[in-house]
Amino acid sequence: MLFIDARKLGYMADRTHREFSDEDIAQITGAYHAWRGEPKAGKYEDVPGFCKAATLEEVRSHDHVLTPGRYVGTEDVEDDDAAFQEKMQRLVMTLREQQADGQKLDAAIKANLKRLGYGE
Repeated sequence: MLFIDARKLGYMADRTHREFSDEDIAQITGAYHAWRGEPKAGKYEDVPGFCKAATLEEVRSHDHVLTPGRYVGTEDVEDDDAAFQEKMQRLVMTLREQQADGQKLDAAIKANLKRLGYGE
């Protein structure tokens, strides 16, 4: 069975309808035709986050749930080579700066409300 997860393709035309470009449709149909073994389509390969050819045994192991995301998984994410500790230090520093800015804004709002007669 071929599972294709096209949630990341196309765009939302409105809150319930997704529209696909010609390139999106070509990507989906290309994967399907390659999976079917059609010579012009090239060799089929699973693409993490997009498509996966699953066996009946794999489907059984998921209690016959046919949600594509269970099978295709997630796409590979490139590692930016920054060490975890460095990232965390940078993120914590940014968080503390934003918290300090938030406190300043809260004080300014409180002062303005008081000046307008709505303060404590």
